[in-house]
Amino acid sequence: MPVMSDLAFLDATAQAELVRRKEVQPVELVEAAIERIERLNPTLNAVVTPMYEQALAAAADRLPDGPFAGVPFLLKDLLALFKGVRLTSGSALLKDFVPNYDSELVVRLKRSGLIILGKTNLCEFGLQPTTECHLFGPCHNPWDTERTPGGSSGGSAAAVAAGMVPMAHGNDGGGSIRIPASCCGLFGLKPTRGRNPLGPGYGDIANGLVVEHAITRSVRDSAALLDATSGPDVGDPYWAPPPLRPFAQEVGVDPRRLRIAFTAKAPTAISIHSDCFRAVQDAAALCADLGHEVVEAAPALDGDRMIRAFTTLWSANCAADLNRIARSTRQTPKPDQVEPSTWGIYEMGQRVTAADYLTSVHALQGIGRLVARFFLDYDVWLTPTLGKPPVPLGNFNFPSDDPYGGRYTIEFVPFTGICNITGQPAMSAPLFWNSDGLPIGVQFIGRFGDEATLFRLAAQLEAARPWTDRRPPAAKGLF
Repeated sequence: MPVMSDLAFLDATAQAELVRRKEVQPVELVEAAIERIERLNPTLNAVVTPMYEQALAAAADRLPDGPFAGVPFLLKDLLALFKGVRLTSGSALLKDFVPNYDSELVVRLKRSGLIILGKTNLCEFGLQPTTECHLFGPCHNPWDTERTPGGSSGGSAAAVAAGMVPMAHGNDGGGSIRIPASCCGLFGLKPTRGRNPLGPGYGDIANGLVVEHAITRSVRDSAALLDATSGPDVGDPYWAPPPLRPFAQEVGVDPRRLRIAFTAKAPTAISIHSDCFRAVQDAAALCADLGHEVVEAAPALDGDRMIRAFTTLWSANCAADLNRIARSTRQTPKPDQVEPSTWGIYEMGQRVTAADYLTSVHALQGIGRLVARFFLDYDVWLTPTLGKPPVPLGNFNFPSDDPYGGRYTIEFVPFTGICNITGQPAMSAPLFWNSDGLPIGVQFIGRFGDEATLFRLAAQLEAARPWTDRRPPAAKGLF
């Protein structure tokens, strides 16, 4: 039987294999994960709602015969409803909300055999690229606890990076899987729009900006989990093109010679931090060494128009959500119920007219068509994931009169939102660490519906530049 401390940094596929071979029991995996959470969470504040009793009971019961039977897992405290367990969305407004059903994604996660140990930290309603909500307090990056783990799925990323669990749920409306993956040195895939279900509560969110998946340590875990959860739910308004074969079967397949475009120039007129610039240059050189054709190129995006249209949809969706919550609780939204930046975004959304909204939808669809034409000539587009390395905590505490933080936020996340607009799959791969020992992710974007190419390329990159053996300082006691 393996020593329990040796399991902390095994990926989910390896842990599941130990269970299948009966070398370890699910209860043992769960107990060891709980012990790691209890040891590390006082420092990181990654897990905000423990579910230990349910997890231990599930581990002791007969598990589904799924690909991840017995493996510990965490849910981000947003969108993924677990019957009987509070879902706060990081807001005091919902601190007592307990759903009476599972969302379809949670049904599929359970069916895969995963055992859910708790809910992870985030920013209020997932609106910011950090994890610093007032309700739970900030989550800390395991690589430097004074810095953000990214957001909004930062609690999930911090938990995986520190070795609490091998992978954890996240969702992504403007980069919220890829941003924390970059900040925490992990693999983060945003799937194609419609690949995973959002029901039964939603058909889509903000005209398709938001998708669900996970942050993982390994490429193979991301692929196998997407196999377990993807596919249309009953009544979905649309769904992604079905893959030719399971995604897990793409891992390890020769990606062939790809034509890869790369850029370190943001669509907006901002400068990219030298570390992020070097990370892209390094990744481009690595891809060329692996035999790919690498060309410096990018679609001609109007960055200012893109931000205006995205902000219109984002703020309108925030206003709709708060109004819906208020109606369900027979309240009127008030500024003292939410954080100042959330209230500012809500007020912006309240001013959006139907004509404004549809004009922005048309603008973003135009961007999608422009980027799609770019992919007629290229298989993959390589960019920085972020414009800066992980920044110190406290930099995203914006007032209501500047709820997006103006230029500061644009400088931090100039690239990730593009794929939420177009619906294309994109991944952040941890191929670079700077001189301060901080991870710097790089983003690879694929054609709509073509996660397969990304998984093939990601596995090739993972083999050429392994990252799973890297350990953050905050997890030192586990190895």
